[in-house]
Amino acid sequence: MQKYKNHVLIAIVMLLFGTLVATAQYKVTPFMNNFAGDPFNLGGNVSWVMSIFTFVGIILAIPTGNLAKRFGPKNILIAALGFVLVGTIIGLVALAMGNGAILIVSRAVEGVAVIFTTICGPLAVQKYVAPDKVGSATGIWALWVCLGSVVGGTLTPIIWSAFGGIEAGYSAIWYIAPWIIYAVITIIFALLVMVIVKIPGEVKKKAADTAAEAAAGPQGHYKDLFNGNAIIFLIGWTLFNLSMLAMLNYTPTFLQDAGWDKTVAGFVSTLPMLLAIISSPLFGWLTDKTGKYKVLVFIAFIVIGPCTWVMLTQSGPIIWVAAVIYGVVGMGAPVMFINCWNFVVGKPELMAIGMGVLMLVQSLGQFLGTFVSPFFLGPNMKDPGNFGVLAIAMLILAVIGSICVLITSYKSGKENA
Repeated sequence: MQKYKNHVLIAIVMLLFGTLVATAQYKVTPFMNNFAGDPFNLGGNVSWVMSIFTFVGIILAIPTGNLAKRFGPKNILIAALGFVLVGTIIGLVALAMGNGAILIVSRAVEGVAVIFTTICGPLAVQKYVAPDKVGSATGIWALWVCLGSVVGGTLTPIIWSAFGGIEAGYSAIWYIAPWIIYAVITIIFALLVMVIVKIPGEVKKKAADTAAEAAAGPQGHYKDLFNGNAIIFLIGWTLFNLSMLAMLNYTPTFLQDAGWDKTVAGFVSTLPMLLAIISSPLFGWLTDKTGKYKVLVFIAFIVIGPCTWVMLTQSGPIIWVAAVIYGVVGMGAPVMFINCWNFVVGKPELMAIGMGVLMLVQSLGQFLGTFVSPFFLGPNMKDPGNFGVLAIAMLILAVIGSICVLITSYKSGKENA
């Protein structure tokens, strides 16, 4: 009998492709101030260069799930390459012209690639990896955003400088070079996905028969994605993303106001993301080994509230401890939410749409994290007491989220133990 390919190989190939797609999103972060001024003149609208991705994600999350169900997750991942290339071409035009409006349009097109990858990556893992290795493979795959943000934020300035970007003035070649280099590497990794990410013939036939049976069976079960149990779980996922964005956005500001160097303050806030390199594969592996979905997602989530409180109120050495715990334990939560969602939904025929719902909620949670936090901070962000109010609010919301995942019912095996 033919066997599935090595799950680590498939996960790494998909991780490489996903990382480059995420790099397309984060490659602009070193240039935000440049885009605000001449010649792009985006001014106060410069935030749209990044936030357009969340906007596109909210609009396209559920339609992307439908596309994955109809055409298959691998085909949609390859389609993501097309949007990366089209977005790159439009971006090159914007950079050559120094046109901010066209630049935002190019970012919206690249945003389609990101939401395609976000939703179809986990679906592809579930399809092309042996069932008893899905947790481990998802843990590896889930690093794509973290790695993409690091590559985009650190490698882009190096490429920029290599083409003369440290000089005064404006030259389109400084910006064009990273855009072209990333697009070419994305093509290479997409080809690897096409060649390597496959399933054996016998398994493929069984999957096709199962899909045909599901298609021929009763429809109209979408209410199962929004029953009371699923809604409780999705509330937890919303609160996780909300609290995470509050920490990422405002920890650097708090620390800078406390006298920290800007670079060090930024590193502290991103340290949990870097440490996800440990926690994501670890929690994925533990999922496969133990099947304790409820226990693992609760352990990962319960540390988020206290760590967030420390990172928004304390400027002493304890903040490093909180950042490490957040990264090594708390950042296991995203992969656990993806793995658990399969068993909350409990119906394979709904997973494509279900993944769209999960990622829609993720986008909404991240939007709320950006939108709600200023209400807790008030008009005077220089007042440490206001950060204390935000920290307590995030602590309470994270604890509520932890309770949500604890009381959720997971419809398989040992995970309710």
